[in-house]
Amino acid sequence: MPKGSPELTQVRREEIVNACEKLYETMSFKEITIKEIGNATSFTRTSIYNYFQTKEEIFLALLKREYEMWIGSLKATMERVDTMTKDEFAAMMAHSLEERAQLLKIMSMNHYDMETGSRRSHLAAFKVAYGESIRTVEACLDKYFPEMTETRKRDFIYTFFPFMFGIYPYTYVTEKQRAAMEEAGVNYVFMSIYEITYNCVKKLLGD
Repeated sequence: MPKGSPELTQVRREEIVNACEKLYETMSFKEITIKEIGNATSFTRTSIYNYFQTKEEIFLALLKREYEMWIGSLKATMERVDTMTKDEFAAMMAHSLEERAQLLKIMSMNHYDMETGSRRSHLAAFKVAYGESIRTVEACLDKYFPEMTETRKRDFIYTFFPFMFGIYPYTYVTEKQRAAMEEAGVNYVFMSIYEITYNCVKKLLGD
């Protein structure tokens, strides 16, 4: 770990993660390298290794940040809104993920690579955020549907979180993919992040 204040360390970690996020807007996970990320920061490429050993650790830190922002959004809603109908809750969850397309993109495409390519300390830090996201959704269910049984809440969690991994591939399709599906005779119906999430949550709530 480099010498310096914890504040400076955090600032530099954030700069690296921000550079990775910016590159990910126009490049694929495979195309992005430590060298590319280093070129987009204000310090040398070798300095990155003081903070992250692999690009997978950088992406995992980006995913962790996305989870934390999603958690913050859900908690803010719970503080602001006392009651919700099933329809309102489904809409709220759909909007919360609609705002986190980056979260869904990273989850769907690179999750296994990120976890296997990261040191255990980085993986554990990510799992803290992931676990908090589950607890936050459970807290939402407790608040808005106190009559829901523990079994139904567990079923909701263990269906909804795996479902999240498939949202991005179903809602972002390239022209090449569209053409291939047409050629294969696949009747693809476009749905937005909001629509697919709303429909899933409504069904999980029993509507």
